[in-house]
Amino acid sequence: MDTMTLWHTTPWEFAALAAAALLVGFSKTAVSGANTVSLAIFAAVLPARASTGVLLPILIVGDVLAVLTYRRHAHWPTLWRLFPAVAAGVVVGTVFLMRADDAMVRTSIGAILLLMAGVTVWRRRKAEAENDPDAVTTRTGRVKARSYGVLGGFTTMVANAGGPVMSMYLLSAGFRKLGFLGTSAFFFLIVNVSKVPFSVGLGLIDGHSLLLDAALAVFVLPGALLGKWAVDRINQRLFEQLVIAATVLGGLQLLLR
Repeated sequence: MDTMTLWHTTPWEFAALAAAALLVGFSKTAVSGANTVSLAIFAAVLPARASTGVLLPILIVGDVLAVLTYRRHAHWPTLWRLFPAVAAGVVVGTVFLMRADDAMVRTSIGAILLLMAGVTVWRRRKAEAENDPDAVTTRTGRVKARSYGVLGGFTTMVANAGGPVMSMYLLSAGFRKLGFLGTSAFFFLIVNVSKVPFSVGLGLIDGHSLLLDAALAVFVLPGALLGKWAVDRINQRLFEQLVIAATVLGGLQLLLR
């Protein structure tokens, strides 16, 4: 099994992973999509396949903290429309992960993230997005939800990189800050938990990797608290700009690595 243990990391490597875990907590309660930087750190310190298995439980810890923080702001009609498409994307991503090499995975996801960021910027310059998230009930909205759902499921399965894709969807659907965070919190908690059996089956998670996760999980909480403090001080426009910037950074990092 291609997994990692706590004893396989040097002090400097563990410090880098701890900083990435702190950033996971921050991204879950402040700027969704910023954890693409965490993804990059994990992939740089650990073997590519092993990094996805170690990072997944850390993300779930962050998801739990985000749900506890923003549970009152979730928009469930949007979630129910997304889940079937996301499930299809997870299945496709699992098959892809079994067959594709690391270079193909990085290139595909990086291109998707940059495309989503470009489309979102173009749409927001062309016209103001709807302020009511119920706009997803239109035919166009349903098609968009399915498209983003499949992409989100695919990217989250193959590289834990679904955050930027879903960030672009929620921004394009007109979600305000708290609704955005509450909806994405429940979305990723449910999706990430559902990915665990697939990751175990692929040999990416086992008792050894969970030992490293246990040591890193304690750093997620201060990151989440920092994010909660920061989000109250970020206005809507800056919030959206930070989300898009994090998406572009993540896409470029995957393409250039």
